[in-house]
Formats: sequence, C-alpha cells, structure tokens
Amino acid sequence: MLLFLDNPYALPESEGLDREDPLEPRENLMRAVTRNQPHHVPYLFSLTPAMERKFRDWAKLGEDDVADLSRFFEFEMGGCGPDYRAEDTPDYRRYYKDLPENAQIDGFGVARVPGTFYHFTHTVSPLVSLDDPDVAREYPLPDRSDPKHWTHFPKQVQSLHDRGLAATFMPGHIFETGWQIRGMERMLEDFITGGDMSRILLERIAEDNAEAARYAAEGGLDILMTGDDVGTQHGMMMSPGCWRDWLKPLLARVIAAARDVKPEIPVWYHSDGNIEEIIPDLIEVGVTILNPVQPECMDPERLKQEYGDCLSFWGCVGTQSTMPFGTPSQVRDTIKDLIQTVGLNGGLVIAPTHVLEPEVPWENVLALAEAVREFGTY
Repeated sequence: MLLFLDNPYALPESEGLDREDPLEPRENLMRAVTRNQPHHVPYLFSLTPAMERKFRDWAKLGEDDVADLSRFFEFEMGGCGPDYRAEDTPDYRRYYKDLPENAQIDGFGVARVPGTFYHFTHTVSPLVSLDDPDVAREYPLPDRSDPKHWTHFPKQVQSLHDRGLAATFMPGHIFETGWQIRGMERMLEDFITGGDMSRILLERIAEDNAEAARYAAEGGLDILMTGDDVGTQHGMMMSPGCWRDWLKPLLARVIAAARDVKPEIPVWYHSDGNIEEIIPDLIEVGVTILNPVQPECMDPERLKQEYGDCLSFWGCVGTQSTMPFGTPSQVRDTIKDLIQTVGLNGGLVIAPTHVLEPEVPWENVLALAEAVREFGTY
C-alpha cells in the first residue's frame, strides 16, 4: 500500500528519480501526442463524484474547497470552450409530454432523468416518436457560428499557455448527440432504411461542430478533441460500411475545418470498445491520437507496432480490469509495461480508459501516478 503522509498536496519524489524537467508541461504533452520523445510520459485521469470524495479525504480538502486535480498531480493540459450562456438555450419542453419533474434538459434538448445507481441517468430523446424531416430541419440546435460566443476563447487559451498548459477543446459528438436527440434505436433504424430524420440531424450537428472547430483553431487551440462511441466490446456498433457512409464524411468535415486554419493541429478521437476496423479510416481523415485504446478488447502494444508511425495512444489502462480489480503492485507493473512498449520513443499519454468509478481503490490511483513518475522519464 502506498502512503503519502508528509505532504497531502503533492506526490513525493521517487527515490533516485530526477524529475527536473527542461520542458514546460505544454511542450512535453505536445511532444508526446506528435510522436516526438518527450521528457516524460504525461498522464491524467478524471473522477466520478464518489471518487472525488475519496480524493478529498486523501488531500484533506473540505467540502467548500475547490478541488483541482492538477494542483495535486502533474496534469499538463486544460480545457476551454465558447461562452454559450443559458439564455441562449432554446425552450425544448414543447417536444416532450409528461416529462418527470426531476428531469434536466441539456443544451441540445435531451432530457436526463436521475437513475437509481451512482451518477448514472436515463436519457429521454425529444424526437424519438417523430418522422417528419421538417422537424429535424427546424429543431433548435445550438448555433456556435455567432462570433459573440468566441470573444473570450483566445483569452482562455492564453491563460492556459501562461500556466504552461496545453489548451484542448472538443466541439462535440456527432453520432452520440444525434442518437440522444433521435433515440438510439430510431437512429440505427434510419441507418438501415436511409431515413431523412437522422441524416438531416447529423449533417446539422456536424456543421455546427465544424464551425466550432474553426473558431477554436483560430483562437490558438493546441489539440482538437473529437469522437463518438461507435464500438462495442466485440466490434463496431454498426458495420464499417455504414459508419463510412453516415459518419466518416462528417468527422472529416470537422477536422478539415480546424486544419484549414491550423494544418498541423493534433486531432484526438475517442471511442470506447473495439474499433480496429475503422482505424485506417480515422487516420485517413486526419486523426492523430487514439483514445482510450481499451485493453479489454484491443491490444495497445500491437496497435503501437501497426500504427505507431501515424498515431499516438492516449489511455490504455483498463477501467474494467486493472484499475478496479488489480492490486497497487499490478497497477504499477501495467504502467511500467505500457511505458516500455506503447511509450517506446514517445507517442503515449497514460490514462484510465474511462472516468474512475467508486470501485477503484484510491491506492490504485496513487499507484498509477507514482509508477508514471518512477518509470516514465525517457
């Protein structure tokens, strides 16, 4: 078991390890994601509310203290986004009947109803029972093409740069946003039948994301983050051909919008599950960073050998296996192996493959951070 008693606000130096870094955090991360050898392997993780309570207990933080993980660990990036205010959000309640009082409607009109387990919610889709293409055309999506939403974005980027951190931004999902509005089963039906409702929605979502990506690139963004969960544990959620027809051109449009402004910007793509069948397609449209590389269904070391000249890998630490069910020693061994294989010559950001859930022992989180510090310096 790892004990950090002297200073609850930082991990201790590993014995015999020189952590003096000639690179600022931003440059170190950018070297890693562009497949240049950094000074050390970057790492990061995110917490569910229950795990945040474990973090607060470890860090001796009160409920009113602002918890910023980067104050305690060595995270090298920060997120930024447009100034899209609540008053700019349309009233979506007209699309619902008998919506529960405890439902929360998000910026795309999708209702979330609290579930019975941890932080999970039920999704209620506003267009699930409609089939009129005109409704899809007129459905009030957020419009981020107005320059007023982007006035402060360059200042956010500069603030992160002043702290030595890389600036990241995700314009949004395409497929996931679409199916949450349309309904998962209805959208997959449309994929088979060619239904106009989904085609129109996805086109509109992608166009808005492309506008956001362009503004972000103009604002000095370091890493463009994209993605959709299109994989299951056993393979693609839809056929690769279906993905290429419906989603690949839309992803390409978003990436191209940023690349028109900043041609060399690294592009991060997230999908859980096994998406090996479309990795060459992702590379073709401009993806340069693959996340989360779920080790329960894809082999990170083999992917490094096959695609390491085109892709960096961000993740690779199992949240269905190593993090919740391994011992601190096993976490440590996993991190060491990943650094020596997937991290060979750079191209690796260590991260759990999803947000950390309550079954993860806090000792394993500390073991991850300490192992990167011990084994991750090149």
